[in-house]
Amino acid sequence: MSHPLRTLASDASDEDILAAADAAVVAARELLDACHAALSERVAGSGRISNAALEADQAAAHGFAWLATYVESLTQLAAWARRLSEAGNLGETERLILTIGFGEYAAQIAGGIPMSQTEFARPEEIGVDAATVAAFRDATASLAHGNSDANRRRLAEIMADSAGSATVGATGLDDEYEMIRDQFRRFAEDRVVPFAHGWHERDELIPLEIIEEMGELGVFGLTIPEEFGGFGMSKTAMCVVSEELSRGYIGVGSLGTRSEIAAELILGGGTDEQKAEWLPKIASAEILPTAVFTEPNTGSDLGSLRTRAVREGDDYIVTGSKTWITHAARADLMTMLVRTDPETTDYRGLSMLLAPKPRGTDADPFPAEGMTGGEIEVLGYRGMKEYELGFDGFRVPAANLLGGREGEGFKQLMQTFESARIQTAARAIGVAQNALELGLRYAQERKQFGKALIAFPRVYGKLAIAAVEIAIARQLTYHAAREKDGGRRCDLEAGMAKLLAARIAWSTADNALQIHGGNGFALEYPISRVLCDARILSIFEGAAEIQAQVIARRLLETRRN
Repeated sequence: MSHPLRTLASDASDEDILAAADAAVVAARELLDACHAALSERVAGSGRISNAALEADQAAAHGFAWLATYVESLTQLAAWARRLSEAGNLGETERLILTIGFGEYAAQIAGGIPMSQTEFARPEEIGVDAATVAAFRDATASLAHGNSDANRRRLAEIMADSAGSATVGATGLDDEYEMIRDQFRRFAEDRVVPFAHGWHERDELIPLEIIEEMGELGVFGLTIPEEFGGFGMSKTAMCVVSEELSRGYIGVGSLGTRSEIAAELILGGGTDEQKAEWLPKIASAEILPTAVFTEPNTGSDLGSLRTRAVREGDDYIVTGSKTWITHAARADLMTMLVRTDPETTDYRGLSMLLAPKPRGTDADPFPAEGMTGGEIEVLGYRGMKEYELGFDGFRVPAANLLGGREGEGFKQLMQTFESARIQTAARAIGVAQNALELGLRYAQERKQFGKALIAFPRVYGKLAIAAVEIAIARQLTYHAAREKDGGRRCDLEAGMAKLLAARIAWSTADNALQIHGGNGFALEYPISRVLCDARILSIFEGAAEIQAQVIARRLLETRRN
């Protein structure tokens, strides 16, 4: 059997490469179908999916979710390469990304996908036999040597020659998006990068003048329709902006998340009056919103939250506790999930309130009557600060019940998760890019045993794989954004993008710190901050385990129907 990808740089045509990639995608989908059938038989049989059976078989179910994420990743990587080829833009860098990516991911699919440092998704453990896995190996044999030392070394050489640009290879986006990227990369380089590490070390809030400048650039109204004072741009544009700002500092990249969530809530569930009142103020950064959902004992189980809101005349009186509330002291508006029906114990009694509050100061962070708060000290993801909040008699105008109807809060919140997870994936890509750039620069500058670190195979290999995985996560994220822009349901695609990009951010930061050696462990080096920042990405906006559970259940339900 021929192996066109072994010598792709000199021998293989674009069509040979693309044909091999397409064949691998088909084989991967066949393996996924076989895993689906095996898992479905165990957790559902001929009837409905059993929650108890799905939980008991959690390792296999989550492995299935990771397998599906890899299959979709390869699908989007192949589609990206074919679009570039048709446009005459599939250059050496892109060919290397494609072949290394397919070689590595095909090997992991057959041998074990890392769900974490110690947990691996293997097809046999999901339920298929060895012969099925062997058939997949045979079908992807031409890709087996794609992730070769020679290919990794060549990609690292290209990266070293273009040092200073964390984006490796063509993104596949139109010129308009690349202009947006350039604009926000310059802003990040000038106004964020020189100061980010100091903000982190001193655990300071991002200066208000930075937020004001971001408002002038349109960050907070990027996707809000023009009729409400926004720019009416796509979710793809949101991804580009989030990438570049997070590349500078995750705190800056995350400032827009709260505005995105608030705007999605109001656009999707608000009354005409609520849209007219709040959206222009969010778009202009006149007000800064924050999301107030999580409680001390609920975590990802939002349906069981207890903070209650009782109607009293023209107000709701809120009593309860919230935690992990980002940027709470500075916020002017809280999107607050509360229980308005005390007779319920699940999601059906929840409502969403648009709760105004006065902006706090360092001396008096929570001046609102009926509201108290305390800071939660954190490893990373600083710049906005995290808080625990207490409410005792806190008043919210009844007119600020989102949509004007009680009991709609959980459904309204679920409608925001697609955009939130797409943006989180984009933030993860930005953090990974930052880590890659720091690792690359250090590997070029640091000399050991008479040569630069980048000359050593296990150093350039780490950098090359990081660049390839970032490119894969980027295409998966852009795919989810395009689905959202097209008005199609994309909770599955958004969840996959977030799941994979968060893992890549962590592995890239960890490997970049390893390249730094002992210096990476020193607080003075920015990579120490980036490692801390990367760690949160697999936790917030849906912990990796919860995300895998959601993906698995959704796939099992969809495929059965």
